[in-house]
Amino acid sequence: MTDIRTPRLVLRQWHDDDLVPLSEIHADPVVMRRIGDGTPRSVEQTARDIETWEEEWDEEGFGMFAVELLGSGELAGAVGLTVADAPAEIAGQVAISWRLGRVFWGQGYASEAAHATLEFALQDRGLDRVVAVCHADDRASANVLGKLGMEPEGRAQHPVHGHDLTLYGIDLTQYEG
Repeated sequence: MTDIRTPRLVLRQWHDDDLVPLSEIHADPVVMRRIGDGTPRSVEQTARDIETWEEEWDEEGFGMFAVELLGSGELAGAVGLTVADAPAEIAGQVAISWRLGRVFWGQGYASEAAHATLEFALQDRGLDRVVAVCHADDRASANVLGKLGMEPEGRAQHPVHGHDLTLYGIDLTQYEG
């Protein structure tokens, strides 16, 4: 796994001591309202998430990074790439996503981490395309996706939970690093 440094962040592999701070992020219902079924996750569920992300690194050569603040060493959240399984419109494609603790919102960390991750996907990993899924009413995430140069490409409904989604994508030819 590759560590990536940005001006304010380190995107890195997961450490054992990341479980507690990520569990605290996952326990916040406001953070989790647009992730999965929208419910907070337990420590055990968070441990399984980290294990799944580490397995994806081994199998795919990419996955979710731990996002650490360069100055303080605090875990701010997670950002990375996964192979989407839903909705059907993007199943099998590589998707970018992130989740940060609420205290880290509004400071540009999501954009900074997502930009570094997109560059990693398209330049380091040689992917030709990256997609994203955003709740239709999630203006903050849509703003981050716009800063990445990702364009809305359609709508879908979550196959299990039924909420409206906006689908985004960017091809290597559109990327302006």
